[in-house]
Amino acid sequence: MSKRDYYEVLGLTRDASEEEIKKTYRKLAMKHHPDRNPDNPQAEETFKDIKEAYEVLSDPSRRAAYDQFGHAGAEAGSGGFSGFGGFSEAFGDIFSDLFGGGGGRSRSNPYRGADIRFGIELSLEEAASGIERTIRFSSHKACETCHGSGAKPGSSPVTCSTCGGVGQVRMQHGIFSMQQTCPNCQGSGQKIEQPCSDCHGQGQVKANRSLAVKIPAGVDNGDRIRLSGEGEPGLNGGPPGDLYVVVELKQHSVFVREGDDLHCELPLSFVIAALGGEIEVPGLTGRHRLKVPPETQTGRILRLAGKGMRNVRNGSVGNLLVHLVVETPVNLSERQKKLLQEFEASLLEDGEDRHNPRAKSWKDKVRSFF
Repeated sequence: MSKRDYYEVLGLTRDASEEEIKKTYRKLAMKHHPDRNPDNPQAEETFKDIKEAYEVLSDPSRRAAYDQFGHAGAEAGSGGFSGFGGFSEAFGDIFSDLFGGGGGRSRSNPYRGADIRFGIELSLEEAASGIERTIRFSSHKACETCHGSGAKPGSSPVTCSTCGGVGQVRMQHGIFSMQQTCPNCQGSGQKIEQPCSDCHGQGQVKANRSLAVKIPAGVDNGDRIRLSGEGEPGLNGGPPGDLYVVVELKQHSVFVREGDDLHCELPLSFVIAALGGEIEVPGLTGRHRLKVPPETQTGRILRLAGKGMRNVRNGSVGNLLVHLVVETPVNLSERQKKLLQEFEASLLEDGEDRHNPRAKSWKDKVRSFF
């Protein structure tokens, strides 16, 4: 039987923060723990699913592997699911918060850096042709003063006397015995007695960065461009995260994009609509000539093949779809009004419905209705 999606198990979206994952896990674990549901035989299996999902999604490296490769990636990054433990094991995080220490993984382990999301706004023309844009954003980097150690130059971190450098201590609270993060060193196994004055012991400082990004032709709203290794630096020698540039298209004054197709409305004089003719149509790459057939009605769509947007994945090109709107003339002179009246009279001589097929169809529907 295939496993359920871990995000679905916890009821979270794929962009949930670490705090949201932790908070949701605590709530669900407390609700479904077998000790609290002795009459529900399904509670143990539900609790196992919740605990397994949390163990993967709370670990940045395993979560990244799971997001990319699914369950196989998460299992490859660890020894597999650790199984169902006792009450104190399941609620180690909760009790460590209640009794102090903060809980969590040892900070001495290497961790992948966080990903960065950067939104970029493009015009439709820029998206159609592709563009190179320099973006500016802030991220962390290793402190140059202490070279990332967090200690004042000339000094170095010392082994934590509370946990002996392990980063974890075992605490006894009544019947509960649990291992939790060392409250003295917060899991690092070391103490910085003389912190660096520039990074205040963090080993990293915030810095402004500039980066040239190539935007390929055909990108659409919500498309993400991944720049590997350009995110936040990793911890304790871990790999850096990635930078995701997210595209947002500005609204265009003429065209509306739907997939790879472009749509536009074009006003049409009733003379050309009746007699047919040739009109000029704007496009992103220039102007095009288009033939309008006689007796064209409002709402007719004419297609210009290959004049739309390029598909960023397979290179195919969409169409330009021109929606014709027959326009009624305004500001008529007396002579023009008289000519139109004479024209209307000539149409009636041939029979009222001969030149107005839509009107005839509508009248037939009304008669059948009444």
